[in-house]
Amino acid sequence: MNNLDYGIIGNCRSAALVSKTGSIDWCCLPEFDSSSVFAKILDENIGGHFGINVASDYTITQSYLKGTAILVTSFSNGKDAFDILDFMPRYHKMSGGYQSPPEIIRYIKYQKGRPKFSVEYNPKLEYALGETNTFVKPEFIVSLTDKEKFDTIFMYTSLDKEAVVNGDIIELKENAYFLLGYNEKIFQPDVQKAYVEYERTKVYWLNWMDNTPAYERYNDEICRSAITLKLLTYDKTGAVLAAATTSLPETIGEVRNWDYRFCWIRDASMVIKVVSHLGHKKIAKRYLQFIIDLIPDKDEKLQIMYGINKEKKLTEETLDHLSGYKNSKPVRIGNAAYEQRQNDIYGILMDVIHQQLVNFRTDIENGEEIWTITKGIVWVVNRHWQEADKGIWEFRTEERHFTFSKVLCWVAIDKAIKVAELLGKNNKLNQWIHLEKTIREDIMTNAWNEKVQAFTQSYGSEDLDASVLLMEPYGFIEANNPKYVNTVKAIERELSNDGLLYRYKNKDDFGLPSSSFTICTFWFINSLYKIGEEQKAITLFDKLLSYSNHLGLFSEDIDFETKRLLGNFPQAYSHLALIETAINLSSVTAEEKVIGNMRENHDDKKINDR
Repeated sequence: MNNLDYGIIGNCRSAALVSKTGSIDWCCLPEFDSSSVFAKILDENIGGHFGINVASDYTITQSYLKGTAILVTSFSNGKDAFDILDFMPRYHKMSGGYQSPPEIIRYIKYQKGRPKFSVEYNPKLEYALGETNTFVKPEFIVSLTDKEKFDTIFMYTSLDKEAVVNGDIIELKENAYFLLGYNEKIFQPDVQKAYVEYERTKVYWLNWMDNTPAYERYNDEICRSAITLKLLTYDKTGAVLAAATTSLPETIGEVRNWDYRFCWIRDASMVIKVVSHLGHKKIAKRYLQFIIDLIPDKDEKLQIMYGINKEKKLTEETLDHLSGYKNSKPVRIGNAAYEQRQNDIYGILMDVIHQQLVNFRTDIENGEEIWTITKGIVWVVNRHWQEADKGIWEFRTEERHFTFSKVLCWVAIDKAIKVAELLGKNNKLNQWIHLEKTIREDIMTNAWNEKVQAFTQSYGSEDLDASVLLMEPYGFIEANNPKYVNTVKAIERELSNDGLLYRYKNKDDFGLPSSSFTICTFWFINSLYKIGEEQKAITLFDKLLSYSNHLGLFSEDIDFETKRLLGNFPQAYSHLALIETAINLSSVTAEEKVIGNMRENHDDKKINDR
């Protein structure tokens, strides 16, 4: 079956996708949202890639080095064998901060025999817009384009450079390396230096994972998803990407192809909530600073998304020269959705702000700015909660009174009240409590449909929507409330297809979706667990996990029929929901329970001291 059989490597500055046969088919340098160096995933003919070819008698296997983002592709025919260890360097610098250069190291580890391979080194700079020429120099291989735009990429290797460029057969007799870098190196790399970078990067990831709790069930899946989410964070600003790719289609041959290399406030806030629950405080702090930096004016409304370097204008254009993934055009860069109004983002952001104050309230930075943002969010919600919007699914035409948007407006006020109480700011509480009750009553009156016996997608609609399942996790309604139970059951009847969920079934701007939005199935499984159907939840969860690729990674969507992965990859939404669901269905280890209790007692002591 055709599938997104890729591993992701990265260093919180950029990322690359490596196929199960060891070909780098997607990479943008120097940063996540830069133009591509390799884009075979978007055009098999002209996109460019960095492949390793071996004879047909070789078996190729692939896995991550446990607890790291280092990808190991192994080649063996029984008597001859070697491994390629792919990674992007990341480690602590002696002077502070992180070393995260815009480069990929492919460390080639000789195992036995006389293994032979050839290299397909075919970079196509600037999304393959113009011709890329490659030249062998004494110290490196350089590729450049200067027609549409000027750009260069440098490749260093211990192997014969002419043989690499020409695709000649190479016999491996010892360890070797490739270093692909955006910048020309000042000091010449060598095999030993590449190995040191490997060890430093390995230690970094092992230390990072050592700060993540262990769980009795699904621990490997939680750990791989946590590393994947970390790889989608951008250290420079604190932004969190929705995915590492652009234009991988929700359905083969259709036009639902979007650029996800941006920071959606909704997706990012959900990621931060999950990752900080796992104890990674620095990510949360950097993200809150990202938000603070974005909102300099008290009356400035939040956009639904921003560039990873805080850009506010994300002009969408198409790259018509690229054929698209499996010939699914168009290929888009930029995203016009930045202009949409989606009222739910305020509640999701307030939820993560409240969580950070609860978790780290004796160590919170920028408290005054956060309080200012809280007041500003309440002001915006008070003025706009009664208005229609585009909704969580970003309908590009019609605006409606979406239930999820209304619920998250309620969440914004509910969490703002709790933040005010935590900070001892009581002068606005009565106004806010009145607003919270008003929104709640409006939702209970208008979102419930007596005929359907469920909360529906929008006011006055009979259509069901998976997003309303989040009414319970966000605290709007209890799981044992008959109206919530009935909604879960109705959604199961109408939106479930062989255990996978539609987001909704009513036709949108592009017709009826033919693939399942993966996060919705995780939401549904969580809801089943919450209403007491634990065994069904576990069965469906195990089944859903079996649809991941060979490395346990998920994209945005799953095809209902073939179960192939579709949509941008890897998808932060899918992996944050996997973690939430796995934690709900798991039990933390006895040791983690003790640590958790110690943390709570320590936090309580610090609060009392304060």
